[in-house]
Amino acid sequence: MNEANESDHYGPLQQFLSDPDVEEIWINSPQRIFVAKRGRSQLTNLVLDSQQIQSLMDRILLWSGRRIDLSQPFVDARLPDGSRLHIAIPEVTAEHWAINIRKHLYRGKSLSDLADLCVMSNEIAEFLKAQVYERRNILVSGSTQAGKTTLLNALTSAIPVEERVITIEEVFELKPRLPDCIAMQTRGANFEGFGEISIRRLIKEALRMRPSRLVIGEIREAESLDLLIALNSGIPGMATIHANSAREGLRKLQTLPLLAGENITQDFLTPTVAQAIDLVVHLGIDQDGARRIRQLLKVGQRIEENVIETELLFEWDGATYQRGIGVY
Repeated sequence: MNEANESDHYGPLQQFLSDPDVEEIWINSPQRIFVAKRGRSQLTNLVLDSQQIQSLMDRILLWSGRRIDLSQPFVDARLPDGSRLHIAIPEVTAEHWAINIRKHLYRGKSLSDLADLCVMSNEIAEFLKAQVYERRNILVSGSTQAGKTTLLNALTSAIPVEERVITIEEVFELKPRLPDCIAMQTRGANFEGFGEISIRRLIKEALRMRPSRLVIGEIREAESLDLLIALNSGIPGMATIHANSAREGLRKLQTLPLLAGENITQDFLTPTVAQAIDLVVHLGIDQDGARRIRQLLKVGQRIEENVIETELLFEWDGATYQRGIGVY
């Protein structure tokens, strides 16, 4: 599909995809189609029928190379413009197809650009640039749609150009501005149930590809153990994780690797996390829909009763950033 006829494939949704203020589109039913603008959702006046929606999604999935059917009722795919598509179909959903299209309005922005957009202060932007240059291991935490991928992309783009970076994602979303960058994504199983390529497999393969840095789009499950092992082997890296605060993001990284097997213990994980992660950056969405860095947390190596010592470097108090006592 070329750019000239992309709009034909999006049909009546093109008006929202072309609107620079629309961040996300989701379809709960043919009569209930929503969009998010500046972090707030609103019901549109667009009404379709089930056949229109299914025909539209079939055309998009044909381009993406992904499939959806009763045996595989979910799909995660990328649109030609880089937007992320997720679909769930009955009987997983009650009656209608559930569709989400997440646009990346700020993708390609640098840390300085995000500071200009008030995602952070100029002081924090310069601080983060220095941490990336010094090869710190950074965990980006936050809720859904808080801007984790956008910030991760900006952090990755701040890596010195002489380094070789390998990115690993479920769906291609990162596009760091680097000359030596290899992007890899997972793959689902085929009709016979074979051919799946997981994040865990990609991390192991990436270590054989001479990486200077490893960037994981999102840590959700047992792949967190492989990331920790890679970081503790001397390869700097970054990743995102869903969490409600910087400290909760760190605690979650202490528990997710337990999914890797019964032989993984907390006594092993806690010091491993403390040695692997240097900084946690937490993002949130303000009441007015603005995305903003809420906390920057320095991770220490002192541990008491499986609790890792941390120091708050910056915190948003609702009006300005307060500087903590922790310094590098």
